[in-house]
Amino acid sequence: MSKITAELIESFRANWEKNPMLKPRIEKVVVNCCVGRSGEPLEKAMKIIEELTGQKPCYRRAKKTIKDFGIRRKEPIACLVTLRGEKAIEFLKRALDAVGNKIPISSFDKFGNFSFGIEEHISIPGTKYSPELGIIGMDVCVSLMRPGYRVKYRRRARSKLGKAHRLTAEEAMAFMVSEFNVTLTEEKREKKRRKRK
Repeated sequence: MSKITAELIESFRANWEKNPMLKPRIEKVVVNCCVGRSGEPLEKAMKIIEELTGQKPCYRRAKKTIKDFGIRRKEPIACLVTLRGEKAIEFLKRALDAVGNKIPISSFDKFGNFSFGIEEHISIPGTKYSPELGIIGMDVCVSLMRPGYRVKYRRRARSKLGKAHRLTAEEAMAFMVSEFNVTLTEEKREKKRRKRK
């Protein structure tokens, strides 16, 4: 990490101590696993995610038909589970251990949310390999928020969130570094160039 980033983190920490309403917190953690087809592989993936998270996942269906991949419209091809509160924090810590507590800077969006992938679920601490279920990969999507975000979700007297109160990518990075000891990396995705015939 550069000196500028370290200085930013210290300034954000000072602001959070002065005003607790500015300190970010984890709103939810979404664990998504796309198998690509229904049937036994999807059922196995659902059992694995239920064992990892302690919650029963729900199906996600295909939006359109893709004949080349044998996918029909409205066919269940994926499953996901949404975690909140202490369950979300506990699972996030284990998921970060699986990737070595490293998150690319490019994984953060301008609203402070981020996501990362886990290639093999057995790399999560405390997980045992089951030959009957096999090995799956998954995506972990984390949504961050500040206290006061409720004004844009509540049913009565709903209003827009002020621009000054919105979470930024820099603050989200500072929060993850200070609270979860995350190391930010500058990995750039290499674009595959198509060879011209």
